[in-house]
Amino acid sequence: MNDGPVQVRGELLMLRKVGAYHHATLVAPGIAERTRPGQFVALAVGGPSSALSLRRAFSIYKVSPQGVYGGTVEIVFAVTGAGTAWLAAQHPHTALDVVGPLGRPFTLPRASASATLVGGGYGSAPLFGLAETLRGRGCRVDFVLGAAAQDRIFGALDARRIASTVAVTTDDGSLGTKGWVTDVLPDVMSRAGTEVVYACGPMAMLRAVSAVAAAHGVPAQCAVEESMACGIGVCMTCVLPVVGDDGVTRMVRSCVEGPVFLGDRVRWDDVGTVPPDTFGAPAANVATGASGATGATGATGGRR
Repeated sequence: MNDGPVQVRGELLMLRKVGAYHHATLVAPGIAERTRPGQFVALAVGGPSSALSLRRAFSIYKVSPQGVYGGTVEIVFAVTGAGTAWLAAQHPHTALDVVGPLGRPFTLPRASASATLVGGGYGSAPLFGLAETLRGRGCRVDFVLGAAAQDRIFGALDARRIASTVAVTTDDGSLGTKGWVTDVLPDVMSRAGTEVVYACGPMAMLRAVSAVAAAHGVPAQCAVEESMACGIGVCMTCVLPVVGDDGVTRMVRSCVEGPVFLGDRVRWDDVGTVPPDTFGAPAANVATGASGATGATGATGGRR
């Protein structure tokens, strides 16, 4: 079956609050069947008379290829701007224009392996489909979930159902261990014999998780939270510096070449700039070492 993206006229089947977030189920025939863990969908928002011309991109939480209403796609999001505010105000049966699945998914181990999955806030959403897939391949799965506070932890019950162990951290200590995911990650990896780390969440968290994984000699796959305005590689707002197999840094599009990247390939310190040694960097950058802004970055209603 063709696994490329499709554009469909979908429908909002359900919308409910989950802690600080919104959980939406969309009827989107043809998308669920093509989805692999780590991919996302792009929704037209604001209605036909809105000035919000750019789509909003959302990580896929769960899919159901078959059902009473046809294939469904579930997403989780926070209200961070006009687009997500519009979506949060809609009612069941609202028609939605949906494109997906988009982006490169997580790469799965060739053989059974011990995998530790690290999620920050509702960035944990795409990790649950991944966890189910890994378990189906005979892999051990351990979860580390972190957020600012208890109401911003997403999926703890799902994680406990799927994983061998679940560690939870909150900045304020309202649930689990007080602190950051990286405070508990080394111990989890040591006890689980982790062979691969998968992570999704804020960029600062991904940077720190990548560093921990590298210190343990373990590869990390990170689904980045760059702002994605179009989702199909046209607008160039989601570019970030990534080192290729040839050792050359290039500005790549998170929505097309990502959102999943190897953690040790992303130049985390330079996100939001064009490093002077980047392939194709402006001559002024090369001569002076100056960095130029690339556009909007950060976690917004764009991909999250």
